[in-house]
Amino acid sequence: MSSTHIGFPPETVAVFLLLSVGAILIDLFMHRDDKPIQLKSAVMWSIFWVAISFAFAGFLYAHHGAEVASLFVTGYALEKVLSVDNLFVMMAIFSWFAVPDGYRHRVLYWGVIGAIVFRGIFVAIGTSLLSLGPWVEMVFAVIVCWTAVMMLRSGDDDDAIEDYSQHLAYRLVKRFFPIWPKLTSHAFLLKQSEVDAELTKPENTDVQVGRVGKAAFYATPLMLCLAVVELSDVMFAFDSVPAVIAVSQEPLIVYSAMMFAILGLRTLYFVLEALKQYLVHLEKAVIVLLFFIALKLGLNATAHIFHHEYTISAMASLAVVGVVLFCGVFASFVFPENDEAEVK
Repeated sequence: MSSTHIGFPPETVAVFLLLSVGAILIDLFMHRDDKPIQLKSAVMWSIFWVAISFAFAGFLYAHHGAEVASLFVTGYALEKVLSVDNLFVMMAIFSWFAVPDGYRHRVLYWGVIGAIVFRGIFVAIGTSLLSLGPWVEMVFAVIVCWTAVMMLRSGDDDDAIEDYSQHLAYRLVKRFFPIWPKLTSHAFLLKQSEVDAELTKPENTDVQVGRVGKAAFYATPLMLCLAVVELSDVMFAFDSVPAVIAVSQEPLIVYSAMMFAILGLRTLYFVLEALKQYLVHLEKAVIVLLFFIALKLGLNATAHIFHHEYTISAMASLAVVGVVLFCGVFASFVFPENDEAEVK
C-alpha cells in the first residue's frame, strides 16, 4: 500500500468538487425526462464520465505526480469493476418490481446519491481503522477473500429469482409507510390528497392501500425498489471499500476514485443491460481481482508485522487490474457460454 500523503489540498478539493458537481448537473439536465436511455446514448455518457474521471487524474498527475495519479486510476478501475456485479443485481431488482425503462434512471440517480453518502462514511471509518495497526488490514483481507469465495461458490445461483418482498429494506419501508401498490408517474411518495385522487379513478376501485386510515405519505413501488437498491449497495460496499483502501490510505484519493466510478454507474447500467448476455466471464474477472486485493492487503499487513519486503506497487496493481479486466471481457467474446449445451 502506498504511503503517498497529499492530505486535503484546497485546490485539489476544489477541482474535485467542480468536476463532480458540474458533471452531475449536466447529466441531470440532459436526463430530466422520463425517457428510456438508449444504448448509443448510454455509451456516449459512459465515455463522458470516464473522460471527467481522467481529467481529474490528469490534474493529480500535474500537481501531485505520477504515483498519486496511478493510485487514483487504480482505485477508480477497481470500484468500477467491482460495481459490475452490483449492477447485475439491480437488473434483477428492477425486473422483480417491473419498473418501466423510463423510470429506471431516476431510481438509479437516487441510488447513486445514496451510494456517494454511504461510501463517504465507510471510507472515513475504513481509513481511520487502518491507522490502528496492520491487523486491521488482515481483517480487511479476510473480508475481501471471503467475498471472493462466496462469489466463487455461488456459481450459477445468481440466475435464481429472489423474492424481494422479504428483503429487509422492503419490510422497513412497509413498517413506516402505507403502500400504494401502483406506479404513479415517477413518484416515490404520494400525499394523502394524491392517493384520494387516485382512488376516485375507475381503474383503482379495487386497489387496497397498505394501512387503514389517513397517512401523511404513501410509498409507491418505486420507493420500495429504491430502498432495496440502496441497502443492496450498502452490502456491496463492505467488499469494495476495503478493496480500494488496499490501493491507498489517503481518504481523498480513495473517496474521489470511488465517487467518480459511482457517478458513471447510472449510464453504465444501460450499457451492461444491453451487453449482459455477452459478458459471461466478467464475474470471474471480478473474483480474480478480489483474490488479488486480498493478497495485496495481506502482504501489506505482514510487511509491517514480520518486516518482509514483499509488496505490490501502485503501477503493478494498475497493470493487474487492467489485464484481468481485459481478459474477462476478451474471454466473454471468444468463449461465450453455449445455452444449447445446458439443454442437453
